Amino acid sequence: MTINAFGAGAYAATQNLVGLGAKKAPGGTAGAGAAGGAGEFGGLLKGALDGVGQTGRKAEMQMASAAAGKADIVDVVTAVAESEAALETLVAVRDRVIAAYEEIMRMPI
Repeated sequence: MTINAFGAGAYAATQNLVGLGAKKAPGGTAGAGAAGGAGEFGGLLKGALDGVGQTGRKAEMQMASAAAGKADIVDVVTAVAESEAALETLVAVRDRVIAAYEEIMRMPI
């Protein structure tokens, strides 16, 4: 896989995740819940998603600069690696949240 194809795939994946995080809940606001801390958690989650998206955009800009001959390949590889690490971290957190939800759903009432 080329650096451009990898970067484009990672960027598209982060944009999809950011889009999912920005959708509003049926109650009106994204991340709003019955507890006061729910909005704070939603804001924290949205900030993390925005950070991953920003990292992907930075990698994409570095790749475009390298294609134009204005950036060093080391900078491009570094930006893509940062984007990959951010995306992998986000996926790991998502997996842990899903596992916690599934465990809660298995608890007897």
